[in-house]
Amino acid sequence: MTNQYVSPLSVAVICSSNMNRSMEAHGFLAKKRFKVRSFGTGDKVKLPGTAADKPNVYEFGTSYDDIFSDLANKDKNYYTQNGLLHMLDRNRRIKTCPEKFQLCTERFDVLVTCEERVYDQVIEFMESKTPTYNLPVHVINIDIQDNHEEATVGAFAICDLITMVSGKAVTCLFTFSLCDLCPNKRAKYFVHNIFLIKPPAMVAKHSK
Repeated sequence: MTNQYVSPLSVAVICSSNMNRSMEAHGFLAKKRFKVRSFGTGDKVKLPGTAADKPNVYEFGTSYDDIFSDLANKDKNYYTQNGLLHMLDRNRRIKTCPEKFQLCTERFDVLVTCEERVYDQVIEFMESKTPTYNLPVHVINIDIQDNHEEATVGAFAICDLITMVSGKAVTCLFTFSLCDLCPNKRAKYFVHNIFLIKPPAMVAKHSK
């Protein structure tokens, strides 16, 4: 269907485990009919356990269904009360499993990260790649606390940003005032433009 998306912009939203923040934004942007995928950058998928020093750890690619069943079998009441089962139920309605960004070969116009540490991991990975498309990728960080409430607020902020950026040309370098893009100031932003024109990658950074 040629007109299924509201914008030609290809977007990826990235957090650490592809569980909470990136999935909340993924679902929200998809409902708005943006072309979006979501990823994590961590070594493993980690979710809180019944004790602070005993997280639940899974490999990327483990289905949300399997993680849901595992937590329900361990302590259904506990993981229902802390919201993890609800989160996983939402996730499995969006896609099959958490995906690792560093294993993806698809090209995106805009990468939105949900915390500075993830942003740094994405930049490190992008700078290690050999340019192939001769097009810039724009990496934008929005700091979002990793809890259910802030993930919801962050999804609105990401949608505001993508809605405004989608009106700009994506086949050439764009720079802009993030204050102008997001006047509601719901989150902390900075943008990183990566030129994928010739090696080594030329990088321009604008921050707020």
